[in-house]
Amino acid sequence: MWFAGPARRVPEAGRPATLRLGFTLTRGMRVGLYGGSFNPVHQGHAHVAETARKRLKLDRVIWLVSPQNPLKSSHETASLAQRMAGVRKVARGRAMIVSDAETAIGSTYTIDTLRVLKARFPGVKFVWIMGADSLASFHRWRGWTQIMGGAPVAVVSRPWISLKSRFSPAARRFAHARRPASQASTLATARPPRWVFLTGPLNFQSSTALRERMGGSRS
Repeated sequence: MWFAGPARRVPEAGRPATLRLGFTLTRGMRVGLYGGSFNPVHQGHAHVAETARKRLKLDRVIWLVSPQNPLKSSHETASLAQRMAGVRKVARGRAMIVSDAETAIGSTYTIDTLRVLKARFPGVKFVWIMGADSLASFHRWRGWTQIMGGAPVAVVSRPWISLKSRFSPAARRFAHARRPASQASTLATARPPRWVFLTGPLNFQSSTALRERMGGSRS
């Protein structure tokens, strides 16, 4: 089994593009970061974001639409503009922010994005949000142990994968840092590594199924 190595530190927080990300956060806010290709976005993604917002009592959820997932082929991914437009249709409400921040700061990896945003917005309580399908492969992410040490993580159950994800390398490695779902409302202020697994009604939509229904790998 291959494990991703540590990430390099990148002093990006002072770059002009990083100062103009299109959203404003203030000290003390509780903010969820929800990253992905969203290729295409579907109601399952919206379910994850909304579940995290409610259960963690977040002020904002920022959908970080990635320029290109390093674990996926660029031939399988629609343009950033297409994916951004799709996300805006499902990420509704004042609390939901759709952002191309990773493109603006030139970030390919989550660990770099997290570090830049923490430096750019000191005092903001960030939480990384992911579906259970992402937890199952989390150990393949660049700097995954550093991500767990950089911000609390909320994992939201997804169909078919939830049980497998609970026994994934990342779940086993950080078993000591898991807290019961009943403590989800305090996760944003917890000192990492801390994570919770949130269960609830499941949404069975998936990007793979939608791509197949549309007759190709691109949306």
